[in-house]
Amino acid sequence: MNPEKRLGVALYGANGHQILGHAARHPRVRLVATAEFPENAVKEGLPNSASVRKAATLDELLDDARVQLISLCSPRRADQARDAIRCLEAGKHVYAEKPCALALRDLEDVLRAAEKAGRKFHEMAGTAFAQPWREMRRIVREGTIGETIQVVAQKSYPYLDARPGDEAVDGGLTLQVGVHAARFVEHVAGVRIAKAECVETRRGSGRKDGLRMASSLLLQLENGGVGAMVLNYLNPPKFPTWGNESLRIYGTKGFLEAVDGGKRTRLVLKDRDLSPLPITEPATDYFDFVVDEILDGVPMPLTLDEELHPLRVLLRAKAAARLAE
Repeated sequence: MNPEKRLGVALYGANGHQILGHAARHPRVRLVATAEFPENAVKEGLPNSASVRKAATLDELLDDARVQLISLCSPRRADQARDAIRCLEAGKHVYAEKPCALALRDLEDVLRAAEKAGRKFHEMAGTAFAQPWREMRRIVREGTIGETIQVVAQKSYPYLDARPGDEAVDGGLTLQVGVHAARFVEHVAGVRIAKAECVETRRGSGRKDGLRMASSLLLQLENGGVGAMVLNYLNPPKFPTWGNESLRIYGTKGFLEAVDGGKRTRLVLKDRDLSPLPITEPATDYFDFVVDEILDGVPMPLTLDEELHPLRVLLRAKAAARLAE
């Protein structure tokens, strides 16, 4: 690893979890420009914000020779696949907020553009590398709980009036929240989803637009196991964490769980209770892996197929749910 190598990064859009703070602190990154991004956020987040160019459009970022990677949180998620293709065709690497595309054909178009351009494309897919999920992933991969037979994943967030009813803005509940739960199943519990059946409801919001308040998915796993995902905007404001995540993995030798936003963990085997889980290594931001891949050729912890398969599963399930409405 050459510590003197630095990656020129630009931020486009603020519709999601932009990497401003992490990019500003990263020793191997040079944040050079932003577009469609709040100027006050840059000033507050960067001590040397004057050195960061404020561009007016994505086109200006594409024309900036200093920009090697563009982090996309496009103002409308429905436009993000098109934006990614433009970036790739301009010779830029792309790091895209989830869901990185809202249709399978759009996702495949992005991947073809990346291959043709010889540039890297990644979704912001670091769910499994935050703690305690990373520790659970390690335990599963070591075979401690045996073969995974059933997985139950939950992602619950508070309701906000500002949540868009138009799913073209952020992807909607099943895609933009569900992708985390699908990664729990595949990247943490270690079993690919063969098929997911989705049902959604608008009930509970009191609104007349398209906001889905809750979504349930029944899963068939590729190893013959089963699973379920619970997604909603029903986490009460008094709950101690913004997201009420939980993950339970049932194996042939025991079970593993993290509940209450990952605050409480448990590992129980046939002959002993090893709770709570030890945390043996720090969390890693997925962007760190991307930087090392681009600058040094270090392999990612997930193949691109593994990274994007949870989204592919959800795109198929969401399309089928639309047809059933």
